[in-house]
Amino acid sequence: MDYLQLPLFRGLSDLELEQLNTSGCLRKVLYKKNDIIFSAGSLVSEIGIVLSGSVNVENIDFLGNKSILGNMNKGHIFAETYALCQELMMVDAVAASNCEILFLNMKILQEKNGSSWYQKIQLNLLTMCSRKNLMLSERIFCTSPKTVRSRLLTYLSAQSRKYGSNHFQIPFDRQQMADYLNLDRSALSKELSRMKAEGILDFHKNEFLLKNDVL
Repeated sequence: MDYLQLPLFRGLSDLELEQLNTSGCLRKVLYKKNDIIFSAGSLVSEIGIVLSGSVNVENIDFLGNKSILGNMNKGHIFAETYALCQELMMVDAVAASNCEILFLNMKILQEKNGSSWYQKIQLNLLTMCSRKNLMLSERIFCTSPKTVRSRLLTYLSAQSRKYGSNHFQIPFDRQQMADYLNLDRSALSKELSRMKAEGILDFHKNEFLLKNDVL
């Protein structure tokens, strides 16, 4: 993959990317679905960058209940807050599918702060962190409504706006969707079936079609 296509490296020249490659900041790892990339309680010094596949950021409470806080696809980053602040991870980063991850070591990067590419990466990182905050805010909006139907409509409407169409795919299976929305899977499935019977939406696996001007 051409790393210059990654948002984190936007604006770097071929020479600057070569210098970054030889600095010792980067390493690449392949993961299988459900592999734990970073675990809660660990101290990390690297930012993960998704090259292919997807990664879920998950929280599991002391009762074993799981919540999915976010889904990272190609080009997205994760664990950046923990790598920068050197705080223990409060969440797990788990491979949602077979994936390839590029790691950027922040300790080594900060030693290169005199490099021409350092400021560019810092600015790109700030922009991406701001977008991540928007994504986390979106989840708060989706989990705030009291009823199962309201949470589903809030989430699906947001996805429809994101893709600019009432016909779209979501990155979750049913269990992952329930975990993201903090819902019981059976309650979610029953409500989806009711909404389908009422003509509000149609779906097949993770593909959805919204009807009746619900947008």
